[in-house]
Amino acid sequence: MLRTPGNDTRLRILEWLKEPAAHFPHHPTDPVGDGVPADAVAAKLGVPRPVAETHLALLAALGLLRTHHVRGRVHYRRDDMRIAEVARIFEKGW
Repeated sequence: MLRTPGNDTRLRILEWLKEPAAHFPHHPTDPVGDGVPADAVAAKLGVPRPVAETHLALLAALGLLRTHHVRGRVHYRRDDMRIAEVARIFEKGW
């Protein structure tokens, strides 16, 4: 995950989801409470939804994002506790 071309993209996604209301203000669902759907992330990235879904799925598989279903669609939120845990691991130099 850390040495792939998509790393910058995934880092931007994590940064945007830190303050989802600021980065996705016009989405009809609550970006803070419900999370953000892949189509909103895709639009912000300027890529097709499947590309965004691939990045989001990887981040979710790593435990950095949590998923939540709203009206049959997957929404994504940061898991700040897990992100802090991973950051501590890298600070220690594993």
